Amino acid sequence: MGRAAIAVAVAGAAVLAGCTVQAPDGGGKRRSPVHIELPGGTPSPDRTPDDGGEPSTAPTPPGDDKPSSAPAPSRVLWSRGDTGRDVRELQARLRQVAWLFDGPTGTYDESTERAVGGFQGKRGLPRTGRTDTVTWQRLLRMTREPGTWDLYLMGGQPADPPDPRCTTGRVLCIDKTSRTLRWMIDGRTVSTMAVRFGSKGTPTREGVFSVYWKSRDHVSTLYDSPMPYAMFFSGGQAVHYSPDFAARGYAGASHGCVNVRDEGAIAELYAQVRDGDQVVVSW
Repeated sequence: MGRAAIAVAVAGAAVLAGCTVQAPDGGGKRRSPVHIELPGGTPSPDRTPDDGGEPSTAPTPPGDDKPSSAPAPSRVLWSRGDTGRDVRELQARLRQVAWLFDGPTGTYDESTERAVGGFQGKRGLPRTGRTDTVTWQRLLRMTREPGTWDLYLMGGQPADPPDPRCTTGRVLCIDKTSRTLRWMIDGRTVSTMAVRFGSKGTPTREGVFSVYWKSRDHVSTLYDSPMPYAMFFSGGQAVHYSPDFAARGYAGASHGCVNVRDEGAIAELYAQVRDGDQVVVSW
């Protein structure tokens, strides 16, 4: 009686899942910029082969006694030091799932790295802090497509072309569409900064005005709130620095003033602007 040769291959993989500002959201409580949570919980049931880097579950062909090859490592898409629009989207999506509370900045910094690592660890992925294809696909399934002002919540957006009325003389050229202020002299842009406007109930007026009064350490008599580097152009409306804009970005609004979040930039602007300089506010 001859002997029969029988080859059985079993492949498997175990994956662990493991002009003052409006009232602040959430009771005004400040939160840490990064949500930190240790791995735990039960294995995640929703990881699929199209995540990338998933071991094959197909049996080894009969008679082939070679060991199964290791799965190819997931491709790294972005890591610390990278910049650009894609990094902004990553940060905006991490904000949606409460793993990141600062930004987006468009720069893959230490906070972003820690947030990605926390997100990975919670889902049983290797806690590298680098965004690979598996991590990105998981995040995509859990979040929605960010809009323009999700990506530029804290400023940094490009300015639109200046209004034609801004191309002669000394002008604060303020664009409500791109939410930017250009400081222009004889058609040349000297500096550009992100700005914030009033809410629907207290809108920033549009039109052509001029700076009629500057007040370095101004405090609003109407709202009893600080308005540093104030440059008044229409009634009580002024261009001024806003610490709330610096902290919360476009999550808030002014009561009609044009807020600037970059204190260094508006300090330089304040030093250059003179009484009588033109102000153009347009869509």
